[in-house]
Amino acid sequence: MATIQDIARMSGYSIGTVSRVLNNRADVSEEARSRIEEVIREQDYQPNSNARMLRQSISPETSIIVRGTSNSFLHSVLERVQILIREHGETANVLFTKDEEDEVAAAIQSMQHQKPKGLIFLGGSIGAFRRGFDKINVPSVLLLGNAESLGFDNLSSFYTDDMDAAAHAVSMLVSKGHRKIGILGGYPGDTDESASDPDPAALRIQGAVNELRKNGIAFDLTMNYEPCPFTAEEGYRAAEELLLRNPDLTGIFAISDAVAFGAMRALQDMGLTVPKDISTVGVDGIGFTKYSIPRLASIQQDIDTI
Repeated sequence: MATIQDIARMSGYSIGTVSRVLNNRADVSEEARSRIEEVIREQDYQPNSNARMLRQSISPETSIIVRGTSNSFLHSVLERVQILIREHGETANVLFTKDEEDEVAAAIQSMQHQKPKGLIFLGGSIGAFRRGFDKINVPSVLLLGNAESLGFDNLSSFYTDDMDAAAHAVSMLVSKGHRKIGILGGYPGDTDESASDPDPAALRIQGAVNELRKNGIAFDLTMNYEPCPFTAEEGYRAAEELLLRNPDLTGIFAISDAVAFGAMRALQDMGLTVPKDISTVGVDGIGFTKYSIPRLASIQQDIDTI
């Protein structure tokens, strides 16, 4: 039976790097993780779970579950959370999930190998918590999602009002005289206010659409909206699609700063000037909005308070 030393030798990486992969640590390159996981599969390697559980029962950690690997705002929050944990003499391990993955199910699976004394979820789908959180019995906090209605005694939440943030962003555009406004990013699902468990992206879209309608501005989801993940690359693509379909737009609301950055670059490459030809506003207020050219207008979330 292969040992961790064998996996290290066969993969060409150190025992420490192999250990970090086995413990789902974030501080490993994708190349190293891919190679080590390949060797683990080939050798049918099974970690010594008894030793691991014993070690963790002696020195328990907090597990941080981050939804998505490319959301720059979540990464900013994660950095602050890790600093606070260290300042309190604690340790934490980090697990990243894919955007479409059930983060609660991922946390439950991870807990079979690790025995954290608590969980912090950065971002999350309320539907996932409603379906599966009853299987988690350690104290937990959901950041940037509202778990108030779920009724779990061991789950607290702290969040920004996403609908209100989006409404403020659109209100800024309307106050500058814009009437032809497009929306970029996220996936709306059901934007009806009665829809159960909307995620933050859907709430931002809903808040933006509500504000447009409040100001008497018609909004056609098929013409004036383009979905995309929370990345600059996808924001670039989405802006191109939206402007090709609706070239008369004078304002864009992007549901995240990352999407807005990609959109501004796409607009420049299309020969348009921001904000002279088309104005752009985002949400989150991540640090480098102050250093872009032009500076990005954004509704800022308070990372320190979060």
